[in-house]
Amino acid sequence: MALRIGRVPYLHAEPFYVDMARRGLALTELVPRAVAVAAANGEIDAGPVPLVDCFRLEDRFQPVAGFCIASIQDAGSSLLFSSKPIAALAGAYIGVSDEASTAPRLLDVLLRLKYQVQTAAYGPLDASHEAFLLIGNQGLRQRMGAPDFPYTYDLGAEWHAWTGLPFVFSRWMVRKDVSPRDLAQLEEALYVGLEEGVDSLCEVAEPRQDLVMLPRDIATYIQGFRYFIGRSEQQAIDRFRRYLQQLEG
Repeated sequence: MALRIGRVPYLHAEPFYVDMARRGLALTELVPRAVAVAAANGEIDAGPVPLVDCFRLEDRFQPVAGFCIASIQDAGSSLLFSSKPIAALAGAYIGVSDEASTAPRLLDVLLRLKYQVQTAAYGPLDASHEAFLLIGNQGLRQRMGAPDFPYTYDLGAEWHAWTGLPFVFSRWMVRKDVSPRDLAQLEEALYVGLEEGVDSLCEVAEPRQDLVMLPRDIATYIQGFRYFIGRSEQQAIDRFRRYLQQLEG
């Protein structure tokens, strides 16, 4: 049976999948939060799992080499739009995209530990809110700003300014019981994706009308990510996990 892979339909995740269909891997389109749910329910074998969910699934899933999605500085698409400065959001209601899993937790860390701000609540985007968080393609489409929300904050940039580190939003995870052959096939597909997929996006000649992005915008955006964990990315993972544990008491 072919490996069942969660395919995140975001621009920055596209490079990973360029060689998977040819290899017969079964792709299911899922937003980040849904990847974690599908993994927990046994509906997929592997995928880019949101970092916060990697922690709780590590008894059943293992990393696929060092493959990840990490912003170097600006994330470019994990954006908070606010009606007031971020330091003034005490007691505020913040709307959060239902596609997100790691970004809301990162926002909470930034607000409570960096800015010493305790918000009133997080909730759905369709409720009244004083700020709201978008990720992925939603964030890209809104990146130029939102009416009535004059302040925009890039979560990757906020984290980097605070810690000096990149931020790892997700990492590729696979079920621990997959066969060595299937694991090797997945790793090979991901390596090909990084070699060919990133280059193809950086060299694209056509605009992306669905994202309101010119070719140069796409190249700049993709070049802002790292797709493999190095020393600084591992330090960022460890630091973020410590912050989460601090907030959880």
